[in-house]
Amino acid sequence: MDRASILIEADELLAKMGDSKLRIYDATMMFFRKETEITAFEQYQNGHIPGAAFFDHQVVSDSTNRYMYMVLQEDALAEQIGKLGIAEDSEVVFYGINMLPAATRAWWVLRYAGHNHVRVLNGGLAAWQAVGGTIETGTNQYPPATFKCHLRPHMFVNKEDVLAAMNDATTNVEYTLPVEAYGGVYIPGSSFLNAMDLMQELGSFKPADTITATVKIDPRYQQTITYCGGGIAATVNAIAHLMAGNENVAVYDGSLSEWMGEGLPTANMKDQN
Repeated sequence: MDRASILIEADELLAKMGDSKLRIYDATMMFFRKETEITAFEQYQNGHIPGAAFFDHQVVSDSTNRYMYMVLQEDALAEQIGKLGIAEDSEVVFYGINMLPAATRAWWVLRYAGHNHVRVLNGGLAAWQAVGGTIETGTNQYPPATFKCHLRPHMFVNKEDVLAAMNDATTNVEYTLPVEAYGGVYIPGSSFLNAMDLMQELGSFKPADTITATVKIDPRYQQTITYCGGGIAATVNAIAHLMAGNENVAVYDGSLSEWMGEGLPTANMKDQN
C-alpha cells in the first residue's frame, strides 16, 4: 500500500465533504487521563469535524478479555462495525486530536475486518482547522448499516506467533515504545524503533522520504511484527512499514500487557548496562 491509500490530507477531505458515502470518526483516546480531566468523548462533544461521529475503541474490543483493546471475534466485530454506520462501500476517515496512534489503531482494526476504503486524516483536527475547516459541537451518529467481515488474519498475531518468531531469523519483532517504558522490559530478540520517530509530535506522520529512511527493510526478514504496551502505538510502526513498501507486517494485539501478564520470557535494558 502507498501513502495516498492510507492517509488523507485535510484539503482533500475538505473537498469531499457532503459525499453521502463519507463516514468521519473522531477516534481519539485519552491515555493517562486524570479523574479531573475530560474524557475523549467529552472532548469530541466540545469540537469535531462537522458530521463526524465518535469512535469508541471499546465497542470493537473484547470486553471479556482481561487485556484491554483485544480485537473482537469476527461475527461480533462485523456487528459493531455495522452499528457504527459503516457499510462495505463507505469511505471511512479516522482522525485524532493530537493522537495519531488512536486513529491508526482504528484504521488497522477496520482493515483487518476487510474494509477497503478507510484512511487516516494526517494531522488530525489541527490539520483540518489549518485548511479552513470548521468545527461543530454536540454529537452525531450515522444510521446503522450492514457490514460483513472479510478478515485479513495476517494483520494481527497472538502470543504463540510471537513465541515462534523469537526462534525465526526471518521475522523481525519490533518494539515501538521508548526503551525505558515498562521499566526497560522487552521481548527478547526485539529490534527497536520508537513510534515517536515516525511522527511529528503526536499528530501526523513525518514526510514520506523520512518514513522510508527510518523504516529500513532488512532483506533478511520476511515478516515484521510490531508491538508496544497494548497494541496501539504498534499500529503507527505497522502502517509506516506498509508505506515504506513492507507489506508483510502484523501487530501483536496483546503486546507487553499480555506478554508480561502471562509471564512469558522477557529481557531488560538494565541488564545490558
